[in-house]
Amino acid sequence: MTDVPSRGAHTRGRGERAQLGRRAFLGYVLAGATLAVGADLTLSTPAQAAVPSLPQIPELYDLEDMQTDAALPTSALIKIVLHEDGTASFELPRMEVGQGITTSTAMIIAEELDLPVDKVRVTLAPARPELLLNQLTGGSNTTVSMFTPVRVAAAIARKALLEAAAIELGSVVDLLTSKAGVISAPDGSSVSYGDLAVKAASSTVKVVAAELKPTSEFSVIGKPHGRDDARLAVTGQKKYAMDLQVPDALPTMVCRPPTLNGSPKSVRNEAAVLSMPGVTDVAVVDTGVAVRAKTFGQCIDAVRALDVEWAAGSVEGESDETILARLRKAELPLAVPDIPLLAKTVEADFTFMFRSSAALEPNCAIADVRSDKATVWAGLKSPIVAQGDIAKAVGLPMGAVKVHVVTGGGSFGHKLFGDAAIEAAKVSKAMGKPVKLMWHRADEPRQGRVHPMATSRIRATYLAGQVLTFEQRHTSVVTDFSHGLGEMITATADRLPTGLGGLAFSETIFRLTQELPYNFGVVTQLLSETDARFNTGSMRNIYSPDVACANELVVDQLAKKLGKDPLAFRLAFLKNERVKAALKKVAEVGDWGRSMPAGTAQGIAIHSEYKGATAVLVEIDCRPETVNRKVPNAVTGPRVTKAVIAVDAGLVINPKGLEAQMMGGVSDGIALALTSSLHLRDGHFLEASWDNYFYTRQWNVPTDFQCVVMPSDSGQPGGAGEAGVAASVAAVACAYARATGTVPTRFPVNHGTVDFEVKPFVPPVPASPTDGLSHTF
Repeated sequence: MTDVPSRGAHTRGRGERAQLGRRAFLGYVLAGATLAVGADLTLSTPAQAAVPSLPQIPELYDLEDMQTDAALPTSALIKIVLHEDGTASFELPRMEVGQGITTSTAMIIAEELDLPVDKVRVTLAPARPELLLNQLTGGSNTTVSMFTPVRVAAAIARKALLEAAAIELGSVVDLLTSKAGVISAPDGSSVSYGDLAVKAASSTVKVVAAELKPTSEFSVIGKPHGRDDARLAVTGQKKYAMDLQVPDALPTMVCRPPTLNGSPKSVRNEAAVLSMPGVTDVAVVDTGVAVRAKTFGQCIDAVRALDVEWAAGSVEGESDETILARLRKAELPLAVPDIPLLAKTVEADFTFMFRSSAALEPNCAIADVRSDKATVWAGLKSPIVAQGDIAKAVGLPMGAVKVHVVTGGGSFGHKLFGDAAIEAAKVSKAMGKPVKLMWHRADEPRQGRVHPMATSRIRATYLAGQVLTFEQRHTSVVTDFSHGLGEMITATADRLPTGLGGLAFSETIFRLTQELPYNFGVVTQLLSETDARFNTGSMRNIYSPDVACANELVVDQLAKKLGKDPLAFRLAFLKNERVKAALKKVAEVGDWGRSMPAGTAQGIAIHSEYKGATAVLVEIDCRPETVNRKVPNAVTGPRVTKAVIAVDAGLVINPKGLEAQMMGGVSDGIALALTSSLHLRDGHFLEASWDNYFYTRQWNVPTDFQCVVMPSDSGQPGGAGEAGVAASVAAVACAYARATGTVPTRFPVNHGTVDFEVKPFVPPVPASPTDGLSHTF
C-alpha cells in the first residue's frame, strides 16, 4: 500500500512519524463512554511517486488526487465507534445513491477490525461544515479518499481492543488473536469486542500509532459481497426521502413555467385552487407556484388547475440550432504546430446534444422551516454547500440549519446540487408549515439539470506510420460546478462571473480528468465554454464520455488511414500498460476480428481515468430489420447485441459491486451513443418523463454481457462509479461507424427523431393516474 501524501503535518509526533513504515499510521483514541477512534493522515509519512516521461497533467496529478488531498486535513474528524452489543458504527461523510459505498465501507472496516461485515453499521453523516472539503460525493472518489482514513481508524480501534483484552485476559498483546469480533488468548480464554467497548475507551484524547493489515492477509476485501440494502430495495422497504415520516409534512408539488427557468408573476385563481379537495396551501416562490395537499394526487390536480401568469424564461425562442450556432462562435481555433510538409491530416467535428441527468428517484426533499431554525431531509452529495444555500434562501444563520443526508435513488450528478432541498425550504417558509416536496417526472427533463450541449473538434497529423500531433478543442455550454469541492469557498469561486473564477474551475476539472494515453506526438486538449443560461451539472463522467467518444472515433480513422487493424493500432501506440492489458483482455474475451454479417460490426475503445483503466468491446446490429423493428412506444434503431468490459480499478473492495457499476456504465454508454437526448424547441425541452426520454431500454441492452475485473498488484483502490461510461460510448460509436460505413458526427445518432406525442406545457404535468391498481401484481 502507498501512504497518502501529507498536508500541513503537525509538529507533535515528528519523532514517531520518522519511524513509521509504509503500513504504519498515526491517529487518535477519542474520549468517550465506549471506544471511539479517528485517523489523522496529516501525521503520516508522505509517499514518493514515480514520474512518467512526457506526461499529461492527469498522469501526474488528477481529480482523484485533488479530492483526496482536499479531504486529508479533516480526516481526524471522522470516527468509528464500538458499542457494547459488539457492533461498530460509522457515519460516512458521503452520500449513497446506489453505488454501494455503504457496503464497501463496511467491508473495509470489517477487514481491518476483524469483525463480521454484518456487525458494521454504516450510516450517512448529516451536513458537517467542520469537514470542509471532506463531504463531497463525486468524481468516483469516495472509496479512493476514504480507504486509508477508515482503515487507520479501524486499525487503531483493533489495537485499543487488544490492549484492553491483554489486561482482561492476563496475557500480552503479541500473544492474542482477534477474529469475528472476539479476542482469544493461548490458554483458550476469550473476550468479545462488546465486553471490551467500555474498557477500551479513553477519558482523554491521545495520539496512537497503528499498523495496517497487509493485503496478503485480506479475507473480506476483494471478495464478492451482496449489497447491505439489496433485500430492502427489492422488497420496497428501503427508506428514501419520500418514505420518511416527519410530523405534519404533507405532500407538496410545484406548478412550473412552460419555458425553461421562467418565473411566476401572479396567480389568477388561488382561491379556487385552495377550495379543491385536500389542498391546504398555495404559495408563490421564485421557481413556480407551490401547492400542499393531503395526497400527491391532489397536488397534481391542483397544479393542473392553477392559472398562472408567467414571466419569460432564460432561453425564450431558443432551439437546438440556435444554441449550436452560439457554440460555433465560441470555438477555439485549431492550430497545428510546425510539421513536415508531407504529413497528412485527419480532421473531425462532433456534436453532442443536451441530455437529461434525471435519476430514477425524482428530485425531492422534506423541509420544516421555523422563524429561528430549519431542518431539511434530502439526498445531497454536497450537503455543506446545500446547508449554506438553504440558510441564505430562508434568511437564517448557517448554524441554525440542520441538513440530514438521505440515501438517494440514483444521482447522475444532479444530487450534487441542493435544488429540491432549497426549493422545499423556500416553500416551507412561505407556507409556515413542514412540506414533503416532490418534483413531477415531467419537471425533471424540462426544468432539471442537463448535460450540456457540446462540440468536439479534432485535427491529427501523421507521417511514415507515426502520429505527429493530436489536437482537440472541446466547446461546451457552461457546466455548473457551483457545488465546488463540497464547501462554500470553492462553491463561491465557481459562481463568480466567467473570467473571475467560473471558467477557471471548469478548466481545472477538464485538465485534471482528460488524458489521451497514446504516443501521438504533441497532444493538446483544450476546453472553452459559453452560454450559462441552462441548468447544467456534472452528469456521470463529466466531460469524458463526449471527449473519449470523439477521440476514439478519430483513432479508428487514423488506423484506417495507416492500413492498421483498430486493435493492433491501439496496442502499438498505447503508452499506458494497464490500459493495454485491459484492451488485450476484451479483445480475447470478445473474440475481436471474428467474421460478422454485413450491417453488423464490432467496436473497441479504451479510457484512462480515476487511477484505473477500462476497455470495452461491443457488437452492434445496424441491419434494416433490426433498425426498423417495431416496439410499442419506443425508439428502436441499432441494437448492441454484445458487450465485454475489462476494468482495472486497482485494489477492488467488492468485485460484485464493481461488476454492477460496469453494467450500469455500459448501459449509459449505449444510451449516450444511440438514443438519449433532449430536444430544445422554442425555449423549452420537449421530453417529459421517462416514457419519451429514451435511456437504454430492455430492447436495446445486449443479451451477452461480460465484465472482467483485471488483476492488480496495487494496494490502493481506484474510482469505479463512473469508470465504465466513456469507453462504452466510444466503443458503440466505433462499432456503428464500422457497421454502417459512415462515421457518426452527432450524438446520440437518433437525435432529431421525435416520434412521441409531446406532453403539453400548460398545464405542466399530465393528469394523475386513476388506474394504478390495474398495473400491480
